[in-house]
Amino acid sequence: MFRAMNGVWGAPIAWVGRSALGTAGGFGQFGRFMARVGRSVADTRTWSAVVVVQMARIGVSSLPIALFIAAFTGIVLALQASYTFTGAVPLYFVGVLVGKTMLLELGPVLIGLALAGRVGANIAAELGTMRVTEQIDALETLAYDPLAYLVVPRIIAGVVMFPLVVAFADATGVVAGWITAINLLDLSTPEFVRGLRLFFLPFDVTYSMIKAGSFGLAVTAIGSFYGFTTRGGAEAVGRSTTQAVVVSSMLILVLDAFWAVTLL
Repeated sequence: MFRAMNGVWGAPIAWVGRSALGTAGGFGQFGRFMARVGRSVADTRTWSAVVVVQMARIGVSSLPIALFIAAFTGIVLALQASYTFTGAVPLYFVGVLVGKTMLLELGPVLIGLALAGRVGANIAAELGTMRVTEQIDALETLAYDPLAYLVVPRIIAGVVMFPLVVAFADATGVVAGWITAINLLDLSTPEFVRGLRLFFLPFDVTYSMIKAGSFGLAVTAIGSFYGFTTRGGAEAVGRSTTQAVVVSSMLILVLDAFWAVTLL
């Protein structure tokens, strides 16, 4: 009987143990990778030549999708706030909900998740392809530091450009909510602005930018790690890209909770 029970429960327990060991090993590999990246930051001559290009690719090229998401988020927030507040709360509280929600939560998080798919996947696929085609090995042969040339500029660009993209997205969401309120709801511009200013704090903007910067670090670092450590062929590149998007999206949600507990 004991042997039978051991056969029933042994496989799930073994799977949990292997998963735990694999996760712990992954954390260790990522820690060593980031330590090497930190040392490569000192090689400013290598990464400074390409960081502006990465800023354009990560930030400027991401603006259209970010503004599209923010605009429709603002529209939906205004309409749902009007529906929720009907008969119970003054309608100018639509401005409160749109402003607070865009700045504190939906602006940074939705844009972060969208860019995890766009930026994180792109970085993982690009670096993964370079790894399996031995282009990274060629850089090492030519006495280049591949981390300083490929990883550091992407991470710096992510930390700098994610807050800028989120700032534009926050503003777009609020403007979209205002346009919706004055055209589809029984609300005037002064009333919407009254609600927008009612509970506004300058720290709301700071909080949004801190979250966005941490999301940029997470997305670019995770994408670089999975791309840089890819082993195998085309299938491995696809697997690394998927893992980068999934892990960075999960990390964004963890960081979202962390900053809420820490700063709010």
